[in-house]
Amino acid sequence: MNTQQRYSAVNRPKPDDFFKDWKEREALAEAMIPMIGKLYRENNVKTYMYGKPLINRSVIDILKHHRAVRQVEENELSEFDTYPVLKAIADLGLGSCHIDLGKLAVKYMSLTEKEDVTSWAAKELASFIGSPDKLLDTPQDVVLYGFGRIGRLLTRLLIEKTGSGDQLRLKAIVVRKSKYDNDLIKRASLLRRDSVHGSFKGTIRVDEDTSTLICNGSEVKIIYANSPSEVNYQEHGIDNAILLDSTGVWRDEAGLSQHLAAPGISKVLLTAPGQGSLKNIVYGINSDTIDADDKIISAASCTTNAITPVLKALMDKYGIEKGHVETVHSYTNDQNLIDNYHKGERRGRSAALNMVLTETGAAKAVQKAIPELANKLTGNSIRVPTPNVSMAILNIQLEASTTKEELNQYMRTVALHSPLQQQIDYTNSPEVVSTDFVGSRHACIFDSKATIVNDNSCVLYCWYDNEFGYSCQVIRCLEKMAGINGEIYPAY
Repeated sequence: MNTQQRYSAVNRPKPDDFFKDWKEREALAEAMIPMIGKLYRENNVKTYMYGKPLINRSVIDILKHHRAVRQVEENELSEFDTYPVLKAIADLGLGSCHIDLGKLAVKYMSLTEKEDVTSWAAKELASFIGSPDKLLDTPQDVVLYGFGRIGRLLTRLLIEKTGSGDQLRLKAIVVRKSKYDNDLIKRASLLRRDSVHGSFKGTIRVDEDTSTLICNGSEVKIIYANSPSEVNYQEHGIDNAILLDSTGVWRDEAGLSQHLAAPGISKVLLTAPGQGSLKNIVYGINSDTIDADDKIISAASCTTNAITPVLKALMDKYGIEKGHVETVHSYTNDQNLIDNYHKGERRGRSAALNMVLTETGAAKAVQKAIPELANKLTGNSIRVPTPNVSMAILNIQLEASTTKEELNQYMRTVALHSPLQQQIDYTNSPEVVSTDFVGSRHACIFDSKATIVNDNSCVLYCWYDNEFGYSCQVIRCLEKMAGINGEIYPAY
C-alpha cells in the first residue's frame, strides 16, 4: 500500500471573535461555489476536500468538509487557505481531471519559503494545463435495467455527474409496466422523494406523451418491457450503450448476455455478485483488471465492497492468517414486512420486528478480488430492523503483531493518503451511530474508537451505506468501463 507523505500540520490561533470568523469563512465558501461549478461545467474539473466532492455542495456542506479535515487530519485547514488556491487554479486552463483542493492547499501551506500562489499552482498542476477537457469523443449512452433502491440511486448519481454532458448520459430506464395508469407518475415520485436519502437534488418533469422523465434537463426515456429480448434500444436513439442491470434476476454470463443481443447495447454491468466465471470487481482493489474487451462484469455486493478494501490494507501491512466477517445488515426489500411465506430460511419473519440470522457470500467473494485470501475467511450475517447503513465486524488473525494506536494510525493514513481514499473513510468520533453515515460515498467507514487489538488479533468495525455507498462504487466501475479515467491530483 503506497501512501503519500503527510505535510506538516497547520496550527491556527484561536479567533478572538468566533462569530466574525464564521461569517468570514461562510462568505469565502459562498464565493467558492461558482468557481467550483464553472470548473466542472466548462472544463470537467472535479474538485474535492480530502476525497469528499465539492461539486453541487451548499455553503454549509463546504464548511463541514473543512471541519472534517480539522477533526480527522488534525490540521487547521480553513477556507482562508483553500479559497486563494481555488481562485488561482480557476483560470489555469485545466483539462479534465480530479483535483483534491484540500491536499493542494495543505501542500502550499507547508512550503518553507512561500511563493506566489498562482505561480506555484501553475507549476504544481502543469501536467493538467491544456489537457483535453473531454475524456470521450462522444458521450457514453447508459441504460438502467431495473428501477428499485439501487436503480433509483444510480439515476440520481448519473444525473448529478452529467456535468457538461459529454461523458456519461443516462438515456433510458427499463421497467415492467404496472397495471395502473399512473405508472410513470409513481416512478417519478419515488425518484423525487426518498424516505432514507431525502429529496432529489434538482427538478423532475414528467412527459407522459413520450414516456420521458426530464431530470435537471436530461431526457430519460422510460421503456416498458418484460424481458431484454423485447427492447430495441436503437429505435430510441440509443447506441453502443452500457447497461446496468440492477434486477438481480440474471447473475451469470449466459443470462446477462441476453442484454447484449438487444440492438444498441455493447456492455453490461451487474449490480450484484456475479456467478460462474464472471469478473467480480471491487473498485479500487481489482478494477485495474477491467479492460476494453470485457463485455459483462459484476460490481460484486455492497458487503464485499465494504470489507475488501480494509482487508487489502491489513494484508499489505500485517498479513492475514485467517478471519471471520460478521455483518449487521439493514433489512432489504427481499424480506417480508410482516410474517409471511418466503423461500429462504428465517427470511419469512417480519423484518421490522426481528433480528434475522442469515448467510452472506461476501467472505468467499473477497477472494475473487484478492486471491491470496482464498479459504482464509468465514462469514455470516444478521439482518436488523433498520432501513439503511450496515456494519461489518472483522475478527482477524494477523501475521504480525501491532497495537490499537498503530493500527488506527495506519488506517487513518490509508483513508486520507492512499489509492483507497475513495473506498475507506475514517471516523474518530465516540458518538457516531448508523444514521450518521446515510449518504456516505465511501465503500466503508472505519470506526477507530471501536478497534480492539490484542497482539496479532484484532476486531475492526466498519460502517457502510449499503445503498448509496455501494452505488458510488458501481458508478466508478461504470466510468472505468466507459474509459473515463481523468488524471488525479495528488497521484498515488
